[in-house]
Amino acid sequence: MLKIDGSVLEGGGQILRNALSLSCILNKPISITKIRAGRSKPGLAAQHLKGLELLAKMTRADVSGNYLGSTEVTFSPGNKIYGGHYEIDIKTAGSISLILQAAVPVALFADSEVNLHIKGGTNVIQAPQIDFFTEIFRPNLEFFGGTFDFILHKRGYFPKGQGYCEVTVNPIKALKGLNLTDPGKVEEIIGWSYVSGNLDLRIAESVARSAQNSLKKHGVKTNIEAYKESPAMSRDNSAGLIVSCSTSNHCVLGASDLSGRNHNVSGEEVAKEISNYIETSVCVDQYVQDQMILYMALAEGSSTILTCPETLHTKTGIYIAELIGEGKIKFEVKEKENCRSEITCLNALGFRNSNV
Repeated sequence: MLKIDGSVLEGGGQILRNALSLSCILNKPISITKIRAGRSKPGLAAQHLKGLELLAKMTRADVSGNYLGSTEVTFSPGNKIYGGHYEIDIKTAGSISLILQAAVPVALFADSEVNLHIKGGTNVIQAPQIDFFTEIFRPNLEFFGGTFDFILHKRGYFPKGQGYCEVTVNPIKALKGLNLTDPGKVEEIIGWSYVSGNLDLRIAESVARSAQNSLKKHGVKTNIEAYKESPAMSRDNSAGLIVSCSTSNHCVLGASDLSGRNHNVSGEEVAKEISNYIETSVCVDQYVQDQMILYMALAEGSSTILTCPETLHTKTGIYIAELIGEGKIKFEVKEKENCRSEITCLNALGFRNSNV
């Protein structure tokens, strides 16, 4: 059993998610200690526990330490990933997107279609908004040859949660290597500014106008839509903004913001982030960057992405991939001009799905 120190580098839930995903796919038993030691409340929170339980069901794994607050987990997956219908209820505003980060790569190597019905937080702080996961991350996943279908039934915000979505993943034989080093020309910028509950539509319109005005300087087609969620979608108060930038070489980069305690959504700040990606000419944004690592490690052949400076989450993803790969996976990070990084998986596993 491979032992993993959950306190290293990022010291949070990412170590748990990446390690469990690779454990399931590669059929490697693992033991993780000091789980989320870098957080104010260490151990498994509701979202981490439900993600762990989902992956255990999908692989018929033997698990210990699967309880709230646990700081040590052992996980021994079975030799097959099972498709089928799975229902997950976080029962808090725990992030649905973070559960999907762990579940989607595993589902891609299942023996049949995986249908996930998940209840929890769709748009919460310190996690990708569900819109970012579907509209920004998914196009990047499709470079590898994988994808998923998504239906949003209801939004869930902090502190109640109660959001609900459905995700369907069809398995593939293998992930393709990629070479994302030339973004091409920016062709279009689109976005969504929304409010819900008792908040006035004018708030969303003001945020959209601010973002759109700030992005005009790039001289490309820009459309930031403003709308108010229907009561059927959400009765709770929230406001958010997601902006997507697409290029001639099919790169998709994104930025987002979400209202929170003592924080209002800033169209200017989101636009500033998008402008930085355009001006530095990268292919992958800073929030998708770390999510690419696991897929690069499993893909066929070498993969390279041109992106922002390496983040701590990316360093953590590389560390876990190389650790579980036990010498069979090797990454290289090169600093480039204009405040960019080129991340290459020199040795990838070329993992093939024996279940399909």
